[in-house]
Amino acid sequence: MRKITFGVANSLDNYIARSDGGVDWLLWTKEVSSITSKFWKTIDTVLWGRKTYEVAVRAGAPSFGNVKNYVFSRHMKKKAAKGFELISRDAVGFVRRLKAEPGKGICLMGGGEFGRSLFESDLIDEVVLNIHPVLLGSGIPLFHRMQQIDLRPIECRPLKNGCVLASYRVEHR
Repeated sequence: MRKITFGVANSLDNYIARSDGGVDWLLWTKEVSSITSKFWKTIDTVLWGRKTYEVAVRAGAPSFGNVKNYVFSRHMKKKAAKGFELISRDAVGFVRRLKAEPGKGICLMGGGEFGRSLFESDLIDEVVLNIHPVLLGSGIPLFHRMQQIDLRPIECRPLKNGCVLASYRVEHR
């Protein structure tokens, strides 16, 4: 069974972006780049929620080349950008089948709404947060209202840029 990691950068008050989708507060460094590069070697699939995908495309971010990229949306009217495959029906069933296939790990690159459906379906195995030293006060929340999900700490370490990298294993029901 493949491992699904929910990975995200967030503010200390648990927002993943400003209300307008802005992420100008993110601190990207060589240290973070190195951690990310090591992680990308462990996966071969990226799952995108529609809103995160749209922000990435507007920012000019292409699909991640050496991995399969799936965008999940019931409401997208146009075809997904080159390098992305649109999944518009039964996201949970699709991810459950994908997880059972042979391959490397899977990264959920999506916001809280898409993540909630996968958490509540017991499909996410790890949560990795890059917690930034900023209080945004408002914005797009990291997590939306959902059932309790129990976590077990794996690692917590400060980064040189003031961020904290925190990893947790999901305690499956």
